[in-house]
Amino acid sequence: MALKITRDEVAHVAFLARLLIDPSEIDQYAEQLSSVLEHAADIEALELNDVEPTFRPIPLENVLREDVVTVSLPRDTVLSQAPETAQNMFLVPKILSEAP
Repeated sequence: MALKITRDEVAHVAFLARLLIDPSEIDQYAEQLSSVLEHAADIEALELNDVEPTFRPIPLENVLREDVVTVSLPRDTVLSQAPETAQNMFLVPKILSEAP
């Protein structure tokens, strides 16, 4: 099924979208838009009644390791590596200004 977009339709869509297109490009856009609509028609024509809807074409598997509780480093050891600390916390540079 050939869906042909006319020059007038391209110009009308360009006007509605407030696009300035060169008149010499209208034929090229008409051909490209016709191709897009033909592709959409091909997809619409597919028989998909027996196809289960999915979010992605291949199933995802969790490839992360299991969470295991372990002993962490002592707080003092970690804080001793920081450039600045105060009251057992890391001090970092301010990156956001106060809202007016």
